Amino acid sequence: MIDHDALILAPQLGNALRERGWMFACAESCTGGLLAAAMTDTPGSSFWFDRGFVTYSNAAKMQHLHVNAETLERFGAVSEETAMEMASGVLAVARDVHMAISTTGIAGPDGGTPGKPVGMVCFGFAQRTSQGVVTRAVTRVFEGDRGRVRNAAVAFALATALEFMAAGA
Repeated sequence: MIDHDALILAPQLGNALRERGWMFACAESCTGGLLAAAMTDTPGSSFWFDRGFVTYSNAAKMQHLHVNAETLERFGAVSEETAMEMASGVLAVARDVHMAISTTGIAGPDGGTPGKPVGMVCFGFAQRTSQGVVTRAVTRVFEGDRGRVRNAAVAFALATALEFMAAGA
């Protein structure tokens, strides 16, 4: 189920995208489609939502988003490097998209390690500019059970995308 915060933030991001005439797409691993669901739950989303990828496996990340095998081997699926490659991969595949967000993390309850605890989510943000594609990554650790981590990740991704757009990023 989509969290209340995401349902408030998604229309705000949608309006900001529509004002700019931009299209949006996403690539999700740990959030498993919740980001795309929040965005498309918004009436009028067809004006600014292009597509969503759920690339849960490393093979899917490589096949659909062109994430490098070396990146996955060196840094792991849950890394800022992978998140940035996922987001930029969306823009490489979806040529009419201006902004992409990716999520990759450990929602739990298992799978955490000392360096990558349960609740850790890496986000990639990619934007098409006149100079090319600009990417950035952010990592956060969220508290709570699997559902809370996934919903907090979606709300954080939406809020951060809005901040980047407001800053002119």
